[in-house]
Amino acid sequence: MESKKLKHIVLELVHGDIAAVEAGAIVNAANNGLWMGVGVAGAIKSLGGIEIEKEAMAKGPISIGTAVATTAGKLKARYVIHAAVMGEDLYTNAGYIAMATQSSLVLADSLGIDSVALPALGTGVGRFPIKECANIMMNAVLNFDRRYPKQLKKVVFVLFSEKAFREFETEYRKVI
Repeated sequence: MESKKLKHIVLELVHGDIAAVEAGAIVNAANNGLWMGVGVAGAIKSLGGIEIEKEAMAKGPISIGTAVATTAGKLKARYVIHAAVMGEDLYTNAGYIAMATQSSLVLADSLGIDSVALPALGTGVGRFPIKECANIMMNAVLNFDRRYPKQLKKVVFVLFSEKAFREFETEYRKVI
């Protein structure tokens, strides 16, 4: 685990399963229809319960790059933030990842929680390059930190694969 205090928030890197993380909210790498298939969404649905998907789908579809929150079912988190990082065609790009990351952070802060955990958005089903994703998401967190978050005190990147953790760690060391 890596941890660094930015201006207003603590930024952490963790190698692990986001569905098992204790946080105010965990972020789901969602499609804009908000149905939960495999990858991060599948892990969240499997551990947290089908009610998370049902609640999410009732709020969709949403625009790519935006996010909505649901309860977290049986998870250790209070909320699941569903960040639409791709359309139902499962295609993503740098712009979608940047917008979805920003939307997730803003929503987490508006929920009044103090911590949020994010996966490497769009790098699984969306097949976006992990290194580029890490750079985009790190910069989104730095930009958000400069905007004086009201409640959010900690942002944790939870990376499932060793490769994703290493790529995020490299970008983390560049921006910190």
